[in-house]
Amino acid sequence: MNSGEFLGIEPQELKFPFELKKQISCSLQLSNKTDNYVAFKVKTTNPKKYCVRPNTGIVLPRSTCDVIVTMQAQREAPPDMQCKDKFLLQSVIASPGATPKDINPEVFNKESGNLVEECKLRVVYVSPPQPPSPVPEGSEEGSSPRASISDNGNFNTSEFAAVSGAYSESQDKSSEAKALISKLTEEKILAIQQSTKLRQELDLLRREANKNRSGVSFLYVVLVGLLGILLGYLLRKT
Repeated sequence: MNSGEFLGIEPQELKFPFELKKQISCSLQLSNKTDNYVAFKVKTTNPKKYCVRPNTGIVLPRSTCDVIVTMQAQREAPPDMQCKDKFLLQSVIASPGATPKDINPEVFNKESGNLVEECKLRVVYVSPPQPPSPVPEGSEEGSSPRASISDNGNFNTSEFAAVSGAYSESQDKSSEAKALISKLTEEKILAIQQSTKLRQELDLLRREANKNRSGVSFLYVVLVGLLGILLGYLLRKT
């Protein structure tokens, strides 16, 4: 386990079973070695390539926390399956009872006098699991490409940038979009039902109006007929 004063990290390297055009995840387990609340933040040299959930958080005293690192689907494989990306995990003692909402960039600012511990992690691509196959004599089993370590662990922390937690945010936005679509669909159905009901009422009014018109015409004919009979009768009398 990568040893630090505040947090232990397992594993010590981020190992991705690399496959083209496929989103791949791996996990880290952070172990709080202290009796204090410890705040952490994850940064990387390639923030557009990775999503981390959670990218900041609180590890309770003598407890553990799992962090999922997701690499976006890649269109090309790097030369010799070696990756130059690196991660930086910063940790600092937090106030008792602190929550992730209490974390802000100032917490990890060394210039403010905060004691910030930093642990650096490398990214290693490994071949995805293959179905069992006969092994030729003289070959070695279990070998896999690994990233070369040529800088003896010395790299500048200024090259790291805060990694995004956009993976979980996109899920939340997706849920909100589905809820909105469902609501709009219900409103559309209700509007159609109301429109149909109004159309039916309008047709009923038209039919009643036509009936009233027919009644008036019939009455007019009857009156004219009676008037004609009366005039005929009077003419006979005269």
